[in-house]
Amino acid sequence: MRVLITGAAGFIAKNLCVKLREFPDIEVLPYTRESDPADLGLLVSQADMVVHLAGVSRPANTDEFWTSNVTLTRLLAKALYADGRGLPLVFASSIQARLQTPYGRSKWEAEQIIKAYGVATGAPTHVYRLPNVFGKWARPNYNSAIATFAYNIVHDLPITVDDPAAPIQLVYVDDVVDEFVRLIREPSEPVENARIPVEYRTTVGELATSLQAFKESRDTLTTPNVGTGLQRALHATYLSYLPPTRFSYPLPRHSDPRGDFVEVLKTHSAGQFSFFTAPPGITRGGHYHHSKTEKFLVLRGHARFRFRQVVSGTTHQLNTTGDRPEVVETVPGWTHDITNVGDQDLIVMLWANEVFNRNRPDTVAAAL
Repeated sequence: MRVLITGAAGFIAKNLCVKLREFPDIEVLPYTRESDPADLGLLVSQADMVVHLAGVSRPANTDEFWTSNVTLTRLLAKALYADGRGLPLVFASSIQARLQTPYGRSKWEAEQIIKAYGVATGAPTHVYRLPNVFGKWARPNYNSAIATFAYNIVHDLPITVDDPAAPIQLVYVDDVVDEFVRLIREPSEPVENARIPVEYRTTVGELATSLQAFKESRDTLTTPNVGTGLQRALHATYLSYLPPTRFSYPLPRHSDPRGDFVEVLKTHSAGQFSFFTAPPGITRGGHYHHSKTEKFLVLRGHARFRFRQVVSGTTHQLNTTGDRPEVVETVPGWTHDITNVGDQDLIVMLWANEVFNRNRPDTVAAAL
């Protein structure tokens, strides 16, 4: 299948082109600002479907709204009419098409051209009035406020938030791409004013706060909840603006005769991760917890874990090695320690279900 993508060098199109390259049975036919408009007819004749993403939103001159958003759409429609096959067409419009701004009017006019093509030919046309789209490869100071905020925060530049309470409606570029790929892979009935299935609503102030928190996490080691929803998408977007020289960051190392201890990651609701080392013969631990729980995983070396129930005095002992991954859990009310019984440094990964609180450590020293 061949898919003609206009505006192929733009923000959304870059993401779509990369995604489509993952399908061996799909070939992308790109049309960019550098392309010759005279070639548009040939590209249409080679295509099985068109995704029309070309356009401008912040030109230096308002006349460009009509040149890029309306005139090009007319040229595309003319080529589609001449082709005569009634090719399916997906168009990325904007929620601003309902507004009487130069940009909004140009998008509305482009919508009418595409809808007329669908009515005249019976071709499936899908017009998406997109809200603010954000994600990797968006241009700062052009495509979205999130791109500008993320870029500036990463590069230690100031950001401006005129009204923190201002509402904003968002869609993530991966969700936009997934919807367009769905239409390419599984053609459906035409949809007027279609929507991306996943949308987010928040405020400008909340966006700025979240992006600042991502930057601060390298110092605090506390990562926000970035596994789902808007925070996941914002976090991925923020990281996409890191230059390669900032792909890594150092961690504090705490060393004493027992070995090293390094905190790696803290979370607000899922505890923290760390690792420690111990030279041969060294014992670490020797305490119990009332509620805190931990999981230990020996990555290298041989370890002996000892346990004692603080009331009954019942004891238990087990050995584990880095050659056979095995998680050892600490149980509330049981004193525990770990000894390096091997001949090389012991390296152990540790997860605790809560971030260490010096004012309430829930760690009571007790000999075994």
